[in-house]
Amino acid sequence: MVNPIHLKTLLEVIRVGSFAAAALRLGYTASAVSQQMSALERATGTHLFERSARTAVPTEAAVVMARHAAKVLTDMDALMAASARVEAGTSHELRLGIFPSLATFALPRLVGSPGWQDLGINLKIHVAEPGQTIQGLRTGGELDVALIYLVGQGGLAWPSTISRQWLGDDDFRVVLPRSWGIREGSQVSAEQLSDMPWIMHHPGTPDALVIERLFAGCNLHPRVAAYCDDFNASLEMAAAGLGAALVPELAMLNRHDGVVVLDVPEIRLARSIFALIINERENPQVRLFLDQLAEVLRTQSIAPRAGAGT
Repeated sequence: MVNPIHLKTLLEVIRVGSFAAAALRLGYTASAVSQQMSALERATGTHLFERSARTAVPTEAAVVMARHAAKVLTDMDALMAASARVEAGTSHELRLGIFPSLATFALPRLVGSPGWQDLGINLKIHVAEPGQTIQGLRTGGELDVALIYLVGQGGLAWPSTISRQWLGDDDFRVVLPRSWGIREGSQVSAEQLSDMPWIMHHPGTPDALVIERLFAGCNLHPRVAAYCDDFNASLEMAAAGLGAALVPELAMLNRHDGVVVLDVPEIRLARSIFALIINERENPQVRLFLDQLAEVLRTQSIAPRAGAGT
């Protein structure tokens, strides 16, 4: 019999492109991921990966299996959630911590979806930055799940009683004032932006350190016009002509007409979105909720992709 855990791991390996990256996302070792994929190959009699010393390239059979596995796993979670709801005879309360830009983008799409009522979840929502919502997961806290983001590897910590599930990546975009006369979707080099004023994160924060290293690696030494950690404010200042800014896509849902999005090949950065779940409070309804949220992130486009035009 095929182990559903192995199917989930297969999806993650194909999504991120390697055993090591999937292991990091799922909280396993790379060896454990390799063993799971070998077990899945034995159980299905299918050759899933072309392995070498450093890579594992999925075969066509693996891609086909992953496509069907995604539906099978979602249906299994839906079945378990429906059974749990019937057994309990009531909706399940989910105390959710979520950061502002994800709440603005994702919650209306989830709650307004056709199958939301069937999920049987009664959301109790706390909108706050990740550092605050993680505190709500600690012993005696008011949250069951916290949705957070990480830029790079550091900056946040949580108890060992909490598991982590990757949901998607939120790409950063380079935005400029439209008044500067550069066309939407234009490709420019980092060097061309070096002498321009920039709106930057406050120095010393984990996000700011990652961005500073990225810019330094591009030989981009910005002239700082403002320090701001509020992306809505950064967009407004950019629209007013104050400077360029690096803004994640989720924060650009209602971006101002006064800014344009550029393609800067040297500047590639994303913040990874994770669900932190108290182990003892995980159940089929929570898993299905997170699966649906991941699907929203995967299928929706917020800002036009650089180079795609307006």
